[in-house]
Amino acid sequence: MSQTPTPVAAAASAPAHTRCEAPEQRQFDFWVGRWNVIDTDGSQAGENSIERIDGGCVLIERWRGTEGMTGTSLNSWSAATKQWHQHWVDNRGGMLRLAGRLEGRNMVLASSTPHPRKPGVTVRDRITWTPLPDGAVRQWWQRSEDDGASWTTAFDGRYVRQK
Repeated sequence: MSQTPTPVAAAASAPAHTRCEAPEQRQFDFWVGRWNVIDTDGSQAGENSIERIDGGCVLIERWRGTEGMTGTSLNSWSAATKQWHQHWVDNRGGMLRLAGRLEGRNMVLASSTPHPRKPGVTVRDRITWTPLPDGAVRQWWQRSEDDGASWTTAFDGRYVRQK
C-alpha cells in the first residue's frame, strides 16, 4: 500500500532549487535592514527590522510601533504568479494579504477585500515602498472604502536606517 508523503517529506524529497538569486527575487532588497520609522510630522512611529530568511527566498518584517502595536509580515516573489506577495498579521487582530510588483523604482502591493459593513463594496489597500536617494525608504499606505473611487492615506512614513 502506497502512502502519500507529508508536506515536509515531499519538500525534503523535492529536487534542490537554485538559491533565490534571480533578479525578481532581489527587487525588494532595498527594504532589508533595521529602521527607525518617522511619521510625516517628524515623530518616531516605530522601529522595523526586515531580513532575508529561508535561503534568501523570504523577507520577514518585524514591526514595533511606539504605541504598542507589533506586527510581522512574510514577503516573497512567486515565479508562478510573477508577483510579490505579503502576508501581514499584528497583535491587534489585523491581517492583510497583498500582491504586486515593482513599478519603476517603486514596490507596489495591493489587496481587495469585501467591506465588512457595506455588502457589495470592496475595500482596497495599496502600499508603495520607494527607495530614496539618501538610502531611506518611503512607505505610503493608501486605502479606499468605495471600490477605489477615492483614496485616503492610512500611513505615510520614512524609513531611516539605524546606526
